[in-house]
Amino acid sequence: MRAEVRDRLAAFPRQAAEPTGHRPAAVAVALCTTPDGDSSFLLTKRAPKLRAHAGQWALPGGRVDDGETTEEAARRELHEELGLEVAATEVLGLLDDYQTRSGFVITPVVVWAGHDPQVVPNPAEVAASFIIPLTELDRPDAPRFVTIPESDRPVVQMPLLGHVIHAPTAAILYQLREVVLHGRATRVGHLEQPVFAWR
Repeated sequence: MRAEVRDRLAAFPRQAAEPTGHRPAAVAVALCTTPDGDSSFLLTKRAPKLRAHAGQWALPGGRVDDGETTEEAARRELHEELGLEVAATEVLGLLDDYQTRSGFVITPVVVWAGHDPQVVPNPAEVAASFIIPLTELDRPDAPRFVTIPESDRPVVQMPLLGHVIHAPTAAILYQLREVVLHGRATRVGHLEQPVFAWR
């Protein structure tokens, strides 16, 4: 799986976004295999007392510090939030940048977290963590696109774990599915976030 994902990301014509006033951020799209051999990814639910986007479903990530690359930031955040250290050589590639309504440009960094990673969530940042089979992204009811009166762009939703995951996380997971599972260069930068995530 690791080699195949690296090859598909290398063949993917990634689109970077111009910062234009947006602050750089990175998320770790951490892939792994379970004891049963399922190809999976890590997802978190943010702690309820965080200053921004509390309680939302998210990939491990945050702002890029001064002097850091996006790859370094994603690896740091993965360690800070879930206690996982991955080497720079375990970065498999990047997905498209995604500009958020709250003022960030997010670079999704796909990393290999190994077989049966031992996750230790940081309770200050993470309320819960989940290892989810990649096949869950390929369900017939995913993704969903809805319209809202506040925007002419479609809002993307990914149903997972009995909940609905919204953009930016939903957009990144949708593109992960398209690129990694199907080898399709599907774009997601035009997909909208729900209004509650605009702040």
